[in-house]
This record gives sequence, C-alpha cells and structure tokens, in this order.
Amino acid sequence: MPGRHRPMATLATVAAAAGVSRQTVSNALNSPDLLRPETLERVQQAIDDLGYTPNRAARNLRTRASHLVGLRIEPALQGNASGLMDRFLHSLVESCKEAGLHVLLFAAEDVNDPLDGYDALLASAAVDAFVVTDTYRGNPQAAWLEARQVPFVAFGRPWAEPHAQHPWVDVDGRAGVGLAVEHLADRGHERIAWVGWQKSSYIGEDRRSGWLDRMHQRGLPTTRLSARGEDTIEFGRRAAHALVEGEQPTAFLCVSDTVAMGVLQAIADCGRRPGADDVAVVGFDDSLAAQVIPPGLTSVRQPLEGVAVEIVRLLEDRLAMRAVEHPHVILAPELRVRGTS
Repeated sequence: MPGRHRPMATLATVAAAAGVSRQTVSNALNSPDLLRPETLERVQQAIDDLGYTPNRAARNLRTRASHLVGLRIEPALQGNASGLMDRFLHSLVESCKEAGLHVLLFAAEDVNDPLDGYDALLASAAVDAFVVTDTYRGNPQAAWLEARQVPFVAFGRPWAEPHAQHPWVDVDGRAGVGLAVEHLADRGHERIAWVGWQKSSYIGEDRRSGWLDRMHQRGLPTTRLSARGEDTIEFGRRAAHALVEGEQPTAFLCVSDTVAMGVLQAIADCGRRPGADDVAVVGFDDSLAAQVIPPGLTSVRQPLEGVAVEIVRLLEDRLAMRAVEHPHVILAPELRVRGTS
C-alpha cells in the first residue's frame, strides 16, 4: 500500500529468507571467503531483497572504520559536588584507548527525553556502540538499543529489571556503606545517622540497606536516625540540623559526598568540628572535594578505573560477537579514611 513502510530487516530475517543460520549471514558480511559461492550469493540476494543494512559495529570490527563508543552526557546539577562522572569519563577514555576505541560524547537537545541523541548517531553511522549510564527505573535506553541490535554496556544495574540479560557493570554500594558503619562503630559511635536520597532511588535505597543491616548486626539503634531527600548540599545541611535537634547522633553516614558537604556545614553552624568534637562524617564517592576540604572527608571510593576496564572488556566481546561468560559485574568499593572520622 502507498505510504506503508516495510518492517526493518534484521540479521534473523535475512537468515530466514536465505535459509541459513545467523552466523552464516554474519560470515557473509565479515568473512565471505568462509562460504561456498552459492551460499554467499543466496545470502547477498536476501540482503538486497530485504534492504538489510548490516550492523555497523560488526562491520567496523573488520573494516576498522569507526571504533567510536557513544556516551550521552547530562547537564551538571546545581548544588552537587560529586564530580563522579568526570573521573569515570577519564577512566573510560583511558581504557578505550588501550583497546583501540575512542569515546564520542554527545548531549541531548531535549534533556527530558532519555533517547534524544541516540537515533541521530545511529542514522549517521557515527558510532559502533554505546555506554549507558542512566539505569533508573523506566529508562527505555536498554530496550531501545537491544531492539536495534546495537551493542552497549551499562554502568549500573537495571534495577527495575533484575533479570535483564544485557551486560552491565556496577559497584556494590551496600557493601561500601557497611564498611563505613564498621569503621564508625569500631571507633565507639553508636548513634550513627543515615542521610540519604528519596525512597524512589534504587541506588540510594541499596546504600541505605547497607547502613540498616550493619547497624542491626552490631545491635545499634536506627529509629528516627535517618533522613531522605535530594542530592544537594542544602538538603544535607537541613537534614543534619533536624537530626542534631532531635536524636543527636554522634556520626553521620551520607549517601554521597554532596550530601556530606551539607552535613559538614550544619556541624560548622553548631560551632563544632568533625573529627575533633566526637562527631564524625562519612560520604560516598570519594570526590575531589572530599580530598581537599579540611580536614579531609572520609568517603567510600567507587573503583571507577576498574568499572571502565570491565565495561570495555564487555564492549569488545559485544563488538566481536563473542559469547560473554560473565555479563554482569559487581565491584567492591573501599573506604578512604580522613580527618572527618
């Protein structure tokens, strides 16, 4: 019918039309010398009939034409002191360089559309694969890329879909917070407050569970010793003031360094000094700010260098169409102890 679009051809539909396996179609595209002439001709005819455009990632693996990995960057948030993405990007660029890949950063015109920017890059055949860093509930990037057979690896678990099969690398935030609780409890703190993100944050709740579980294991109280809010310095400050006026904790364990900066401000407002007056503060991310602010913020450090290495390893497997033995990787963080505790 006029105006009706033909369904997009895939490796599978070409294989079915030619009466061969998908691997045979892949061989026809990348290693045609492996096939008998009559088989190669049959596959090529199916490709022409269906209008199939080979996956650029697989083709470039042989032609060395692009080797670009796309990553969408988001606008910086006001009141956020993390800088986590900067360290991750540096690590990713270094790891990609060693693998003969390059990172192409792109931004969305519509920041509220999680898919904006992806289609344009694919249409121009500018990239071989993507790294996805937004894994919040309902984000459609994974399904969208999988439907188009585009190789990608996610930094972060698919929290809403725990059984998703696409490759991802994440950091064990729960274990990291548990390390911080042990550190504070070993130094005599019993009233350790948690200052975290909203309940809708899977990452925030995962980290909170590390505080809750380890506090219960140590027989320490948690009632009225937690607060939830936004990832801003101002929230950390307000939450700390409220907790000090109420339950009077001797230590604060924070979901991020940004929140911890606000807690430090509240402590200063009260005329106290962290680490010197029996009040301790621990953050999460080990940002540059944590390392330079006096007297140094104790923080859980995410192994971003290791994350980047694992992401690139998985990307290489996807680009080469190799079977991935361990597509889901969780790395352990470590605690960097400084003056605030």
